Amino acid sequence: MSVEQAPETLNLRSEVADAAAHDGLWHAWKTAFRRELIMAFRHKGELANPLIFFLMVVVFLPLGIGTEKAVLSQLAPGMIWVIALLATLLSLDGLFRSDFDDGSLEQLLLSPQPLAALVLTKILAHWLVTGIPLVLLTPLLGLMLYLPVEGYFPMMLSLLIGTGSLSLIGSIGAALTVGLRKGGLILSLVVMPLYIPVLIFGASAVNEAVQGFAIGGQLAILGAMMLMALITAPFAVAGALRIGVSGS
Repeated sequence: MSVEQAPETLNLRSEVADAAAHDGLWHAWKTAFRRELIMAFRHKGELANPLIFFLMVVVFLPLGIGTEKAVLSQLAPGMIWVIALLATLLSLDGLFRSDFDDGSLEQLLLSPQPLAALVLTKILAHWLVTGIPLVLLTPLLGLMLYLPVEGYFPMMLSLLIGTGSLSLIGSIGAALTVGLRKGGLILSLVVMPLYIPVLIFGASAVNEAVQGFAIGGQLAILGAMMLMALITAPFAVAGALRIGVSGS
């Protein structure tokens, strides 16, 4: 399971292990979170893959369904949400994979700190480097798909909340399949049904806003789903990682 690692990676891994073993939970959490962000920005290719996928699909989609403004404008809310969902799913397989391969995941499991709190750093970092860039790209993609002006802010707000839920829910599937060599397909089968409510209420909020209706109900449901995922997902991930690592 061990692979050759750069000295910088080994130093970060050792720093997190020492903080988890000898320092308090808050310091261990900050150290682990800093490591996740540093590692994410060192692997710029993996960081860019979901964004490139997001852009490519939006660019090529009109070529397949036509460039008529009325059609694209009507389909834009649902299309952007589906593409954002798939882009998030694309990045999930590697959420715990590198830590599993280099052995640092086993060190987290042996840490005296709560595993649920430590894995939350990985989920939060995934959302920051995947979900937030997707949200920031939304105005450009909305312009390309003729999204009505009334839908821009609701789209960004619903994606901001919804991508958090996608990262939290998806992390459970990533943890369940971490010990599988080709777990991407199984990960999709596990996660996609759980993504459907987020997709429905996210796209519905934008559609309702475009038609001039209030969207407070949809946003409240999205927020409630994210809060529920935030409370339950770290513990589910911790349990799934213990099962996955022990069974590998």
